[in-house]
Amino acid sequence: MTKPQRNTYVCQSCGATSARWAGKCVACGEWNTLVEETDAGPPPGSGIVARTKGRVVRLESLKGSTQEAPRFSTGIEELNRVTGGGIVPGSAMLIGGEPGIGKSTLLLQLTANLARSGRRALYFSGEEAIAQVRLRAERLGLADAPVGLASETNLSNILATLAEGKAPDLVVIDSIQTLWADTLDAAPGTVSQVRAAAQSLIRYAKMAGSAVLLVGHVTKDGQIAGPKVIEHMVDTVLYFEGDRGHPYRILRAVKNRFGPCDEIGVFEMVSGGLREVANPSELFLGDRDAAAPGAAVFAGIEGTRPVLVEIQALVAPSGLGTPRRAVVGWDANRLSMLLAVLETRAGMSFSGHDVYLNIAGGLKIAEPAADLAAAAALVSSISNVALPRDAVYFGEVSLSGAVRAASLQTARLKEASKLGFGQAILPESGEADTSGLKVKLSRLSHVKLLAERALTCD
Repeated sequence: MTKPQRNTYVCQSCGATSARWAGKCVACGEWNTLVEETDAGPPPGSGIVARTKGRVVRLESLKGSTQEAPRFSTGIEELNRVTGGGIVPGSAMLIGGEPGIGKSTLLLQLTANLARSGRRALYFSGEEAIAQVRLRAERLGLADAPVGLASETNLSNILATLAEGKAPDLVVIDSIQTLWADTLDAAPGTVSQVRAAAQSLIRYAKMAGSAVLLVGHVTKDGQIAGPKVIEHMVDTVLYFEGDRGHPYRILRAVKNRFGPCDEIGVFEMVSGGLREVANPSELFLGDRDAAAPGAAVFAGIEGTRPVLVEIQALVAPSGLGTPRRAVVGWDANRLSMLLAVLETRAGMSFSGHDVYLNIAGGLKIAEPAADLAAAAALVSSISNVALPRDAVYFGEVSLSGAVRAASLQTARLKEASKLGFGQAILPESGEADTSGLKVKLSRLSHVKLLAERALTCD
């Protein structure tokens, strides 16, 4: 006797299930996200079979011979940097980003490079027809690359195609939200369909030794849509960031089982596609106006790469009862904390001023060491005094006003010296090797010394 189908309600935001419909999800608190789905059995290729008696598995010890994971180059050095040196066969990767940011362009360039190098690369497009992909390939000059292209959204058809012939080196699925398994009575893009498709493709990657790269949609908050379990299942999660008003794109690794996290690759969108940027510091400082007040250069670290970026601040008198606080590229809560510290510990009042803070070039910074550079830009703007044009700043500001040490200080100073900066304002604590560097160090122990020393150093 067959087991009857059971209908459940699944939250499309967090993946929680409920036996009955409700307007608000009890797990994540989102409204109108519960959708009725039918549990019709396991997805195709998932390996889930009827309940059988288990077998005893062999237990291993932690000690044993290990080998470095084999990799193959993508042909794009910035992508190699982000993935930790190249793509690992049998790995599963997930890339997300805003619509129109350039995900499909990057993946088309990737598959074309691999196909030209003699590897087998397949591209399954669920959002565009074959003619549309061909038009993009012609515009990018990639039409001659022997890439296997198909426009398909049926998961069973994709798995059957992958089982034919030699196993491919790379499989690109654009996107995971468009796939559907015919064993599930749910619309494409729902939690159950996305989870089933991802599980089947990841299982194929581990068994066949093919690298699978999934494209994921993002929500209005910038997070990859669908259940969070998808990010736990894959080996690497990449985010493609950038403002479409700027030509720069940042590829950031937020999870990588085969390399460092928080590594970034920098690209520039040009008419011929995405161009690699070997020295992003020069890119973010290219249009800098050193004579304007309210601009400070932050020597930051993104992954293992030192990056110099300009932090711009504008403090203007406000005619509103509640002054505005606007920030782009930085944490708004961090700005509020920094303003409170400057008012309480340094005696500078911002209560009657609107404050605007911007990270130049469209880069997003999450490093606490940017506190000192942001504070210097705020002090410079409210004082209407330009900072020294050859100075860089880094250091974390605590709630007591103390300036705390930052990591990798030597790497930051080397990058500043390479780009011609002659002085650095940094925390009093922390070691830094300046041998061979023409950089004058000015150390601060408290943020109240910033106005006295940072604005007067020459």
